[in-house]
Amino acid sequence: MIFRFGEQLISMEMEDWEADQVPAVFVTDSRHADEILAKAGILYENEIQISKIGFCRLENQQDCVVGTLCIPRLLDVLGSRYRMYFFVNRSNVVIVDDENFSLRLIRRIQQKRTHQGETKERFLYNFIAEFMSRDQEMLVAYERKLLNMEEEITRDHTTNFQSKLMPIRRELLNLRSYYDEMMDLSRELEENENGFFLKKQLKYFGTLTDRADRLMSKTGHLLEYAQQVKEAYQAQIDARQNSNMQFLTVISTIFFPLTLITGWFGMNFQNMPGLKDGYPWVVALSVVVIVGCIIIFKRKHII
Repeated sequence: MIFRFGEQLISMEMEDWEADQVPAVFVTDSRHADEILAKAGILYENEIQISKIGFCRLENQQDCVVGTLCIPRLLDVLGSRYRMYFFVNRSNVVIVDDENFSLRLIRRIQQKRTHQGETKERFLYNFIAEFMSRDQEMLVAYERKLLNMEEEITRDHTTNFQSKLMPIRRELLNLRSYYDEMMDLSRELEENENGFFLKKQLKYFGTLTDRADRLMSKTGHLLEYAQQVKEAYQAQIDARQNSNMQFLTVISTIFFPLTLITGWFGMNFQNMPGLKDGYPWVVALSVVVIVGCIIIFKRKHII
């Protein structure tokens, strides 16, 4: 599929394309990548292996700029990602994608944006901005989850708390690394090392850098908030354990003098006073000890 630059991105079939119809955006899969790269005048000597893409990064070569994109799926951040290559020379942009994700993005650009791609700089801005357009909304959803979890802690509803929090923290860590990679990629585009982009158009890449930076900062704040929520949960657990320990301490304190009393009167020496008729006195003394302990604990606000 070919899309020509202009006021509107114009879709063309390969058989309708002619060599003088440049610049253009080429969208292809890995099987036809070498053929399309040759048609676009791009020489890439390395092997194209989309399945091995693991990072978003940019590589400046003598004849072109080569970028890889590894984009998390919004509904499954920790799962498989959208992977693709993009190549840029002085005239053309080639996107290599085996999942048609890039075509869906371009269709959304055609539907939503008035200025779709007058230049390759504008096209790259629209393309990258489009797959990052819903990320802010996704981060807001994470924030709401953490707010709900914090509210549950205040209500002492902590069932399966760890199993709920850990996936959120892992997803946020994953997203923070992704935004960091996108920020570096946008900065390298803005640096324009090979001079493939017009200087007056570099502002678009600066905007992408700022957006990735804001998203990364938001993700960092959410990670800090998640840590605070975890600490609040741990404080709740500690308070509950302290309450249990306090209860056990009170019971032990009450029964310790009773143990001493029963041990003393249970020695059964031959000439021991109260051996024959001391049972009522032992009971009375035990009751007095218990009542005295309770009064002391209440005065000290222990119970």
